Amino acid sequence: MVHPLVVGTDGSDTAFRALDWAADEAARHGLPLRVVYASRWERFEGTVPPDGGERPSEQVLAESVVASAAEVARRKQTDIEISGEVLATDAITALLNEGLHATALILGSRGRGEIAGLLLGSVSLAVSARARCPVIVVRGDVAGLAGTHGRILLTVADPAAETAAVRFAFREAAARQCTLEAVCAWPLPVRDATEAPLLAADARRYHEKQASALLDEALDGVVAEYPAVRVRRVTVEGPAHKVLVHRTAAADLLVTGAQQRHGHFGLQLGRLAHTALCHATCPVAVVPQQV
Repeated sequence: MVHPLVVGTDGSDTAFRALDWAADEAARHGLPLRVVYASRWERFEGTVPPDGGERPSEQVLAESVVASAAEVARRKQTDIEISGEVLATDAITALLNEGLHATALILGSRGRGEIAGLLLGSVSLAVSARARCPVIVVRGDVAGLAGTHGRILLTVADPAAETAAVRFAFREAAARQCTLEAVCAWPLPVRDATEAPLLAADARRYHEKQASALLDEALDGVVAEYPAVRVRRVTVEGPAHKVLVHRTAAADLLVTGAQQRHGHFGLQLGRLAHTALCHATCPVAVVPQQV
């Protein structure tokens, strides 16, 4: 069974940017696109009217938003299957349920009524932390949104916890026929940095070698499956959350993993994923690794 890409919409500008990006992504992977809008109109305006009765105004608005979004996507990509639905529940619940049967969830960085700025919208943050499928938050500058850099950026820190993210990144690079840049950052411990120059240099070489080994461990099991993908392995000194956000200026998509533990329902995003979702200059994919 082919699971669709699911894109959330609410009629906002950021939602339409996500819709535009999602239509291209669906065409790139040959997947159907499902457009959903969460509305609790039943709660505020009564139950569904009998046939022939007047529909609540919020229901009419919700159906109009979905229909308009689906039509925009059809004009953008004429060869993909597109459907739309209004879901009578809150946005977070609706999207998490959709994620149980989706290839990925695609969201805008902010919704209607939220304060403009760099900070991430509450819906996107909560869904990214709890969804069972990859979540792509569409944000960034014009070049990042347009995919003109020809580079997928993958963060590697713990190979055992990032297998799903690595495979996701390779699939994206293969579909786009672009370079996959895998980055492992290695902050030098303060104690090492304050030692004698020769000792500090030895420490740097040690930590860089460890970072290189982590990259090899994460990639070597997958790289043979994608021989056409050009892979660039990068080790760099510095805090991972700062290093990766800086490098998103030359990327079309940042892919990062997130561990999810069965039975745990709190926010599970690490510092790197949270910072990237708030400040990256390209779309960010958070890929869960269930343990």
